[in-house]
Amino acid sequence: MIPEPSGRDPGYLSHLNEQQRQAVAAGDGPLLVLAGAGTGKTRVLTTRLGHLLVTGRARPHEILAVTFTNKAAREMVGRVSHLIGRPADGLWLGTFHAIGVRILRRHAELVGLKPSFAILDTDDQLRLIKQVMQAAELDEKRWAPRVLLAIIQRWKDRGYTAREVPASEVGDFAQGRSVQLYSTYQERLKTLNACDFGDLLLHGLTLFRNNPDVLADYQQRFRAILVDEYQDTNIAQYLWLRLLAQKHRNITCVGDDDQSIYSWRGAEVGNILRFEQDFPGAEIVRLERNYRSTGHILGAASGLIERNRARHGKTLWTEDDDGLPVRIAGLWDDEEEARFIGEEIEAWQRDGGRLEDTAVLVRAGFQTRRFEERFNQMGLPHRIIGGPRFYERLEVRDAIAYLRLISQSDDDLAFERIVNTPRRGIGEAALRTLHAAARSGGTSLFDTARMLVATDELATRTRNALGSFIDTVERWRAAFDRLDPRDLAEMVLDESGYTRMWQDDRTPEAPGRLDNLRELVKAIEEFDTIRAFLEHVSLVMETASDPESDMVSIMTLHGAKGLEFDNVFLSGWEDGLFPNQRALDEGGAGALEEERRLAYVGITRARQRCTISFAANRQIYSQWSSSTPSRFIGELPEAHVEHLQRNPALRPDRGALFDDAMFEPRVARYRSNKGALARVIDGRAETVSVRPAQKPGRFSIGDRIFHEKFGYGRIEAIDGNKLEIAFEKAGSKKVVDSFVKAA
Repeated sequence: MIPEPSGRDPGYLSHLNEQQRQAVAAGDGPLLVLAGAGTGKTRVLTTRLGHLLVTGRARPHEILAVTFTNKAAREMVGRVSHLIGRPADGLWLGTFHAIGVRILRRHAELVGLKPSFAILDTDDQLRLIKQVMQAAELDEKRWAPRVLLAIIQRWKDRGYTAREVPASEVGDFAQGRSVQLYSTYQERLKTLNACDFGDLLLHGLTLFRNNPDVLADYQQRFRAILVDEYQDTNIAQYLWLRLLAQKHRNITCVGDDDQSIYSWRGAEVGNILRFEQDFPGAEIVRLERNYRSTGHILGAASGLIERNRARHGKTLWTEDDDGLPVRIAGLWDDEEEARFIGEEIEAWQRDGGRLEDTAVLVRAGFQTRRFEERFNQMGLPHRIIGGPRFYERLEVRDAIAYLRLISQSDDDLAFERIVNTPRRGIGEAALRTLHAAARSGGTSLFDTARMLVATDELATRTRNALGSFIDTVERWRAAFDRLDPRDLAEMVLDESGYTRMWQDDRTPEAPGRLDNLRELVKAIEEFDTIRAFLEHVSLVMETASDPESDMVSIMTLHGAKGLEFDNVFLSGWEDGLFPNQRALDEGGAGALEEERRLAYVGITRARQRCTISFAANRQIYSQWSSSTPSRFIGELPEAHVEHLQRNPALRPDRGALFDDAMFEPRVARYRSNKGALARVIDGRAETVSVRPAQKPGRFSIGDRIFHEKFGYGRIEAIDGNKLEIAFEKAGSKKVVDSFVKAA
């Protein structure tokens, strides 16, 4: 029985639909909320958190709420505060990393660290990996450091310490030495008093497993645990949550198994699929009423995702109108596809639509080039979402390295990055001497440098330059706790000569770099201490785009998750590209289901209009290849789609796409490659023949063939209906047999 709050009517429940209310008001115990796209999951999670507080079932410091982004955490705090009518102070609310570092700093000594440990970003992790590999005398050209870093991060995501990596996971990197390199990397991190992001939870698991009293304290403390985007959790996060939830078993996980699309970065869809096994007696609530998309869009998406077997199952519905069917457009090539989409967007804009409500979503990053070129030619404002972020820019990283060294003088990676930036005459030979002395004496590079400048082991010029640098850093460190963070940052940038370096630079990028340094100082001003700012940078690493600019957004399907637009174009729906052949080769049936989930995510980004396009020919990394429409197109329910064909209703300057035979009686006819393809040339449609599919066995290895685009060639290999052909002028390519004829 849920106690009612005294003196406060939970009127917020009246604004929820029946399924949402059931999730918010559910009693104690494990609860899984399966929240379909656009069903109000954030509202439900926030309201449940507030409901726990209002009803007195948990006090703020007894609630652990975990999100996947800092933005989501900030928004949740604001919404909960508004709901309960007072500041939501005391909550343990944040990302996995933020909560992990909070716990770890309290108990750092128990895992061999000091509470002031640094958190290394990817660039510094890579530099440390390179040092480890150099010490092991491994050739970087043969064994890529980035590959080793990815291997180690994958193991950490799966909760493996170096001692726990199973033999089946080792592989042949560096001739099977990857586990030893992992162990050495971890030892170096501890020497530096540093962690990478994977350690924030991996050390947490070690802490809990080796210290039952610490685990018991947190288990008792967290009477209620709430988790957002549970389908995106990796194994380490899953194990961490399970440990914390064992005592009270009062855990609420909100997620959508149909939107689990991040296995490539460690997410494990099995976590949400086995929730009932992990927590017997769990209550399951399905949020199925969609508040975003039209009926046709939901019908198409639901019909597609029903093909997946590994899912809990739910059916989205809406009280809104069916709206427009999902449109399917077939084009001659990717250039024509970009032109078609650009003109459709212009027509949308003329009819009153806003560019900022429009998105072009692609499966792979290389697809954006065509749209960038076409939209530039058209003068169509657009932006690529997912480019370099603010804190990843060179000048910002350099400035932050200065602040890290001042904050913690044994940060060797920060020291190495900026000791000769700007150039001070401290070259590679001096750094090698420093590294050798540091390893021999077991001291940091900064402390080693301080000792060496008092000897004659370095050249006089180098010794003077290094001594001046050490003295300057010491002076900054003395002012660390005395000066305001902004004043300290400005002093460091000015006295180091770093700002002057870019002021004297005459490259076109220099003004922008100076603007970024000014923006960095503004960001620092928002924090009470430099240490707080540095921790923020490590955890956030993001900068927002301008929300006011009226521009078309171009991004990958993965990058679009969580977003929504009135008008969505899904480009490149061709087998091999989407579903992605490399993903299928590496992951098999499970990968196909994830690719289908990605298609589902793409369709459900659309509020009013959704257009899917494919090209009969596509240039991929300068190579042309013929293609067939994605199998996902054939899986869309016919009742919810419209196939664009030669029709007076189509704008005459664009011309027809495929003739009627291409689309009748069902979309499966796509795959027969019958009919005629109309290509727009100088504003008029030119019909180009598309040959019927050849009968199996028509071609043999060694046959000479002709292709309308690539010319003459000879078949070198056959895989089903796909031929590998050595063309006389175009080189070796893979094409579908229906696009060639015997020569």
